[in-house]
Amino acid sequence: MGFLATLVKNLHALVGPGLMLVYPLYASARAIESPSPVDDQQWLTYWVIYSFLTLFELTFWNVIQWFPLWPYMKLLFCCWLVLPIFNGAAYLYENHVRKYVKIGNYVNSSYTERQRRVMQMMSLDARKAVERYIEMYGPEAFERVIQAAEKAAKT
Repeated sequence: MGFLATLVKNLHALVGPGLMLVYPLYASARAIESPSPVDDQQWLTYWVIYSFLTLFELTFWNVIQWFPLWPYMKLLFCCWLVLPIFNGAAYLYENHVRKYVKIGNYVNSSYTERQRRVMQMMSLDARKAVERYIEMYGPEAFERVIQAAEKAAKT
């Protein structure tokens, strides 16, 4: 029983580095090589959050060390951030950070005012899909889509 108790007590030290560093490093390298920006967003956001968490931990270590559950809380939080079933880092970015970051609001000035307004309401991925649609079918086709959506919304 002593071995099992020691294993459970030090679970964070055994699992933590692999979960918080090794897997994210591997996934980040794969994200760099993939054409999709979605995984880039997940892993860039993860590294920013992990950096803040580490800075917080280093700054307040004298207080944190009094909380015996801190390593486990950190491990659970990082599980939520990292594991693909949760994608917590992407969730935090989409629901809390993105509304404060204005970089993604730029829309090409070649579009009409109406088209720019519609595109500014979209997520970055949707905007890229619309830009591909416009490249394939032209801006007039996008204008027809907007008109049809407005007509459907009125009825």
